[in-house]
Amino acid sequence: MPDLTARYGGREGRAVRFALSRGMVVVRTRTRAPLSRALVSARSRRILDAFEPHARFPEHGVEVLRLRAATGARRLAIGQDEAREVLRGDPGVEFAGRALVSAGAARHPHAALAEPVVYTENLFVAFRLGISPARARALLKGHGLRLRRTLPWAGHACFVSAPRGTGLRVFDIASALLSRPEVALCHPELVRRMRFRRAFAPQWHLRAARVNGVRIDAHAEVTAAWRTSRGEGITIAVIDDGIDLDHEEFTRRGKIVAPRDVTQSDADPRPGRGEAHGTACAGIACAEGRSGASGVAPAARLMPVRLTSGIGSMDEATAFVWATDHGADVISCSWGPPDGQWWNPDDPTHEEEVPLPDYTRLAIDYAAARGRKGRGTVVCFAAGNGNEAVERDGYATHPHVIAVAACNDRSTRSVYSDHGAAIWCAFPSNDYASEALGHPAPRTPGIWTTDVTGNAGYNPGGALTQGDRAGHYTSGFGGTSSACPGVAGIAALVLARNPRLAALEVREVLRRSCDRIDETHGAYSPDGHSPFYGHGRVNARRAVALARGAPRA
Repeated sequence: MPDLTARYGGREGRAVRFALSRGMVVVRTRTRAPLSRALVSARSRRILDAFEPHARFPEHGVEVLRLRAATGARRLAIGQDEAREVLRGDPGVEFAGRALVSAGAARHPHAALAEPVVYTENLFVAFRLGISPARARALLKGHGLRLRRTLPWAGHACFVSAPRGTGLRVFDIASALLSRPEVALCHPELVRRMRFRRAFAPQWHLRAARVNGVRIDAHAEVTAAWRTSRGEGITIAVIDDGIDLDHEEFTRRGKIVAPRDVTQSDADPRPGRGEAHGTACAGIACAEGRSGASGVAPAARLMPVRLTSGIGSMDEATAFVWATDHGADVISCSWGPPDGQWWNPDDPTHEEEVPLPDYTRLAIDYAAARGRKGRGTVVCFAAGNGNEAVERDGYATHPHVIAVAACNDRSTRSVYSDHGAAIWCAFPSNDYASEALGHPAPRTPGIWTTDVTGNAGYNPGGALTQGDRAGHYTSGFGGTSSACPGVAGIAALVLARNPRLAALEVREVLRRSCDRIDETHGAYSPDGHSPFYGHGRVNARRAVALARGAPRA
């Protein structure tokens, strides 16, 4: 059995260990069609009675099946092996193997609920400076690897494929390459399900408002900032699932720039079925405010980048490079590793640590160093909705990232929002009641923003309970997914006021602008940092003033 360890950061970097799952099977069909349509033999169909669909990775043509709880105790010893052997023999199946889980999750008492990790037989390899292309090609050829593409933004690096059927030996290949003096970085492409940071009014997050007869004054002073900046000349890249380019709030001439679908490798990032998250996030960042909803930076341009490829895929690095190379000033990412259930302390996902793949780390470094002609692109990430330690999330804790937490309509913490030293700031979002946690019910349904036009989004239309009657807007968006593009919008307001600022200077302006909310329970340190709110709730009016060197209000 191969050593199922991936090393991020090189030979002396962080070692992340995995284990074979108990009760899960990974299947890839020859046509990449769903398993239900691809199976040929009756025996294959019968064997699946003991399993249920658990996860899909359509961009890789992969499905993960999990042993049904009702039959698990009886069939666990034979279920996986029998299923794999039968499925391998089906003419419609190209591959049937074991899923991985993190080593920590495998030891958890509720390991059956662990998130699957899928290996793709692809590897990232970065050679040391001075290694000749011929020598690099020879090393790859010696391991039977095929070059898929070079990655000049990551140095002397490339993305390669092992022969089909390599399976778990991809870990051995990565280890062997990393032991070579010519190789600086190498690890397999390991993919988890991407979780958009959603957790399910009038726009009370922009200014004081009356909602359901109650005055809400827990906003980020956004409309006050519009007197001097509305985001003119600034481009916000929203990396997310599909975005409705035809929505009435995005159709102004010049509003959309450099659209891209990095999962499908084309220029149409419109939503697929069931994709409404990206449209809502884009609206919070920069909706025009002409018809039904305003973004924080309504005059900013929108660069929609569709990414649905799963956490850990090479496509996520491609998304950052695309945004940087096509002029993004700010990048907003309302996604990350799977969250544990915020109300369930026994969920094993709370204990899973998900590091950044080296290619994604280098792509974010590239944005921070090369974006905006060397001033650096501002990168914002949603902190997460698991009511758990943000430090386990390698994405939100990257040193060049602004990690955004969620606060509520009472100017206190949203119950689900992740916490820890990496939190930089907070922005208003929705909330939930929790009697067990002593958390009161929210006074608003959530954040009002753009929805996929018609009945295809969160709001099916026809009534006012979930937004507008036509279904173009939703009133119940939330999570740190909603908070992140809010801060991205404020960064755009700051840069429109002073485009000479470097990304690190924008970060500092945001810090200095923050209002320290919830002084009683915020656990602020002597230097003014809270594990729940970072430096506090961002104040857009003050941030725009600070951008021009005005004295702090």
